[in-house]
Amino acid sequence: MSTASQPIGIFDSGIGGLTVAHAIRQQLPQEHLLYFGDTAHLPYGDKSEAAIQAYSIKIADILLRHGCKVIVIACHSASSAAYELLREYVNKKAHIINVIDPMVEKINRENSGETVGLIGTKRTVQSGVYARKLRADVSLRSLATPLLAPMIEEGFFNNQISHDIIAQYLGDAHLSGIQRLILACTHYPLIKKEIDAYYRGAVTLLDSAEIAAQALKEYLTTTGLLNDSRQATEQFFVSDYTDAFAASTRLFFQREVPLQRHALWD
Repeated sequence: MSTASQPIGIFDSGIGGLTVAHAIRQQLPQEHLLYFGDTAHLPYGDKSEAAIQAYSIKIADILLRHGCKVIVIACHSASSAAYELLREYVNKKAHIINVIDPMVEKINRENSGETVGLIGTKRTVQSGVYARKLRADVSLRSLATPLLAPMIEEGFFNNQISHDIIAQYLGDAHLSGIQRLILACTHYPLIKKEIDAYYRGAVTLLDSAEIAAQALKEYLTTTGLLNDSRQATEQFFVSDYTDAFAASTRLFFQREVPLQRHALWD
């Protein structure tokens, strides 16, 4: 049985999941966090379902060996491809939270009858997972935006290049008339201000990182697993060390973050 003092495991293919880790740290400052960035295999958005499942199982093994009480899949591609498999594989060793279901539950509860846009990787859009789970009276308009994640990974955001690419995607006729927009990739909170500027506040942005963190907090509260540590710790593992990832962790946490290399297959 899990105990409150055990860490929360978070994983993604690269820096996108740091937006989830940051949101969790903001909402749950007393929790121990263990983050795994699978930088050797990023991005997941263009990988096969079988490959993503294999990576996810190996990462879950690592997080379980470190005693994580909850595993947060901080990646939409892995959430759509591997959530059901991971939940069965992990069984009762840890609770699994993905970044899709909390968003679906929020929209179904609050936004029935609206026209909702979605931008994400090809993998997430092609999976059709949101269309299957959203209520029938929610009109969903999904658009694959495959350049955004690698653009962000390379540090191109808040500049003219990112402005132009974002405008090209958001100007697509398929997204016209939407009232809300799902940021269906955990990289996208890094360009949230740019997206909001494009819409000039006329479209409400739904941030999957914040909503997943809220779902985690609710779960820990209802199960009595909230930690009360005043010295919360953070560990960051990467499957391949990169300077870009090291710089991103400094950007998010405003300090030097020690990265430990941990290959998926030795």
